[in-house]
Amino acid sequence: MAVRGFAAVGYRIPRIVGLFCLYLALSLFCIHSYCAQGQTQDRITTKIDITQTVPLKGSAHPLAQSRNDVGRLSPSTPLGGITMYFKPTAEQKAELDALVQAQQTPGSTWYHKWLTPAEYASRFGLSDSDIAKIESWLEGHGFAIDRVSNSHNSISFSGSAGTVESAFQTEIHYYKVDGETHFANATQISIPLALAGVVQSVRNLDDFRPKPQVRFQNSQPSTVRPNFTSTQSDNHYLQPGDVAIIYDIKAAYNAGYTGTGQSLAVVGQSEIEITDIEDFQNAAGLPVKDPTVVLVPGSGTAAFSSGDQAESSLDVEYSGSIAKGATIYFVYVGNNQNYSAFDSLQYAVDTRIAPIISMSYGACETELSSSNYTTLESIMEQGDSQGQSIIVASGDNGSTDCYGSKDLTTAQQEALGVDYPASSAYVTGMGGTEFPATDISSSNTTYWESAGGSDVVTSAKSYIPEQAWNDDSSQYGLASGGGGVSTLTARPNWQTGVPGIPSGTYRLVPDISLDASPSNAGYLYCTSDTSAWSTSQKASCNDGFRDSSTLDLTVAGGTSFDAPIFAGMLAIINQKQNSTGQGLINSTLYTLAANSSTYASAFHDITSGGNQCTAGTTYCSSAGESQYPATTGYDEATGLGSVDLYNLLTAWTPGSSSSLEPTTTSLSAATSTPASGANDTITITVSPESSSIASTPTGTLTIVVDGTTETSSLALSNGSATYTFSSTTSGSHVIEATYSGNSTLASSTGSVTVNVGGSSGGSSGGTFTLSATNVTVSQGSSGTSAVTVTSTNSYAGTVGFTLSTTSTSLLEYGCYDIPDATVSANSTATTTLTIYTSKTDCSSSSIRHGTRHSFIKIGTKSFPSPGENPTARRTISVSFAAAGAGFLLLGIRKRRARTWAAPTTAVSLLHSTELIQPSGFFLKKKPSHTLSRCRHVKRNRSSLCLLIGILGLSIGCSGGGSNPNSTAEDVVKGAYTLTLDGKDTSNSSIAASATLKLTVE
Repeated sequence: MAVRGFAAVGYRIPRIVGLFCLYLALSLFCIHSYCAQGQTQDRITTKIDITQTVPLKGSAHPLAQSRNDVGRLSPSTPLGGITMYFKPTAEQKAELDALVQAQQTPGSTWYHKWLTPAEYASRFGLSDSDIAKIESWLEGHGFAIDRVSNSHNSISFSGSAGTVESAFQTEIHYYKVDGETHFANATQISIPLALAGVVQSVRNLDDFRPKPQVRFQNSQPSTVRPNFTSTQSDNHYLQPGDVAIIYDIKAAYNAGYTGTGQSLAVVGQSEIEITDIEDFQNAAGLPVKDPTVVLVPGSGTAAFSSGDQAESSLDVEYSGSIAKGATIYFVYVGNNQNYSAFDSLQYAVDTRIAPIISMSYGACETELSSSNYTTLESIMEQGDSQGQSIIVASGDNGSTDCYGSKDLTTAQQEALGVDYPASSAYVTGMGGTEFPATDISSSNTTYWESAGGSDVVTSAKSYIPEQAWNDDSSQYGLASGGGGVSTLTARPNWQTGVPGIPSGTYRLVPDISLDASPSNAGYLYCTSDTSAWSTSQKASCNDGFRDSSTLDLTVAGGTSFDAPIFAGMLAIINQKQNSTGQGLINSTLYTLAANSSTYASAFHDITSGGNQCTAGTTYCSSAGESQYPATTGYDEATGLGSVDLYNLLTAWTPGSSSSLEPTTTSLSAATSTPASGANDTITITVSPESSSIASTPTGTLTIVVDGTTETSSLALSNGSATYTFSSTTSGSHVIEATYSGNSTLASSTGSVTVNVGGSSGGSSGGTFTLSATNVTVSQGSSGTSAVTVTSTNSYAGTVGFTLSTTSTSLLEYGCYDIPDATVSANSTATTTLTIYTSKTDCSSSSIRHGTRHSFIKIGTKSFPSPGENPTARRTISVSFAAAGAGFLLLGIRKRRARTWAAPTTAVSLLHSTELIQPSGFFLKKKPSHTLSRCRHVKRNRSSLCLLIGILGLSIGCSGGGSNPNSTAEDVVKGAYTLTLDGKDTSNSSIAASATLKLTVE
């Protein structure tokens, strides 16, 4: 019996060991898949081969017409910020659509549960393996990788026009359009066949920018010089106090709701003068509160743009003056002209910088290529899934939105059309109203205070009846609220239930409206943009709202004002709802409007006027002359009408946390301008909004940096916690903290922005040179080189570096460290390059934590994206002897063995993939993002990792050969020529290189 028992056990041992080893091997594969790719699958299954290509439909800009071609762009012209966007699979798109709908369906388990950008990436982005393949292909064609989006749905890169032409089989030409010279690809681009169905678009190959929707009063009919309820003319103009009275925002203020604890992002394409914002706040009698300014990385140097500066100024001024307690972020692009407000929008979504986004830019739908449309729709649907509410101006050309696009045909310009992205299914589109001229006349005392001996800043007394905005004239052209029927966007399921909504299958625009007329009545604002001034004006707001020398006011209108004003109102609603975001709010708006009693109290139904073209046949077709009148209920001229905010606030559908006490989460940084690589202590404090609540907040905080979750379990202690931030990437970084809430206190979110290096990038037109001293070291030790950056042509900025080599030994066993260098105009700056020649000093831990950098192989050079450290491409060398033995010991019949062939192949693929660093599951790109995922692998996977370690499953770094001159895995003795590349951290087109010699003795 004993013998038989022993024999039986002995017989089982090989099968048990085999099964266990197989389990370990397959589990290791699963762990790798989870850490490296989240839940997405590889989609690029064949070699990316430029000899086998397909055209990318819709990739030519509609305004790049051959008749306007004025010659080819020089092939050496640098192009930055080119962005390749990836198309979700049909299954991913269906899942995302269902998720977004569930997030807005009360009773759903997903109701108001939002994704982070990292979670979005794991479900709807491209896999890390596919990202790496595309990066490798781009680098192989001479492009430098600028940034991989947090959501893994785009890669930004830079190169010359000639590189673009070679890689995408097109030419880049100049075009003269409407008196302006632009560049664009002359034909549709082609992409490798392996990327067909994966690449959705390649944007920023042109510099056609969307237009701001602001309307300056000096371009509109006016019989008086612009002054307001005024000692000079008794004319009436609006400023924040008037808006608060007319739209019943003041009652919300009196109830304690000012947007406190909320944040809001304004997107633009010009730098602003902070003093303009402060002057506006002082003139309006508001506390001075500066916005947080964020320059989109890689978009060039901060620069002012005529027209765009005025747009940005008023957007920031009115969003912050309505949501007086909220944090305002201004996200804008620099002087790289192929960047635009759409890139600002994408960055605000990809970093989830704030739960509300205000955008006052757009283009008529006819001007959009099909690939641009689908790409922008993807960006905005991502924002919705993350709980971001995107509020967009609907345009100022009435029912014929394309008028003024001179490169379109006359028929296209005069046709009915709407503005995009207001016509997107994923935004709230804002139309325009105005007040009847009799109600804003100087003699009207029903709605306005009379002027006494001085200007009356807040002069409105109550709500003033509105009509559809339409200031069209044969002299000045079109000036009326955009609205109509989209030709691109299908009718969303929420756009129903309200009287007046016509039958049809396409999206109707707008959703709601506010006053937008620059004449009846215009808005006061402050800007240094001289294009916004009247002809006599010398300054803006240097004496209250007036120019002290001419007494002029800066006055404008347009749906540009409506978007930031309603965005500010929504911040107040979010505060009332204790909300960290509400996503697309349109289902709530239309549901409330479908109830007749709620519609009567919370909305002002606009039933007079219309946005039809009334400027004459020079501007209009017969269709434009007849559409659209304002009618009872919904209409395409004003949407659902304007709002009574306090009644809307009261009627708003409660969020899931409405029964809990609201809280405020605030963040403060030890320094707002930490040095590169330095630790910066971020203090997070959570407190009840009401001083009568004695409860100390308990629970945890989720910390998200630049859209990537760093921790979801930072514990509060006595209502506060600290987080240590550090980055070697210069520029702005957004640190967001979300409080979990507890049984009595609601969750809340706060954020702070720090500027690493304290520099916004190089100055326009300048550049720099590099020099570096040679280095001699003993094998296995380290040595230093003095690196000098010399400014030329007044360059001023921060320079980041990479070091490249052709040496396999340096790539395998060496590493380096070099801090960024900040140089002032026409001066020099120095930094120290340290080179390490021992694998012990170049451990994966030191590389992962940013204290060392792996060498870059010459020919595949790229610069680290924001938040990244450059890392070498390493292969994982895993001993699968145990797994192989498992298969041998299982004794499985051939029929059953074939069943396990697929896992065997999967393990083989894991062995060959070039993604993992020697310390474990650490990816080449986006290391902090990937490690964050790995840190959140479920406990059973962690236990398995530990078990693998105990059993001695060998994980190491493949060497590319042994080192005959060293037993300690040091760099081989000899002389090496290295290339040091430097690039401005905000404008990758400003670059220089130097060579140095390394001697290992």
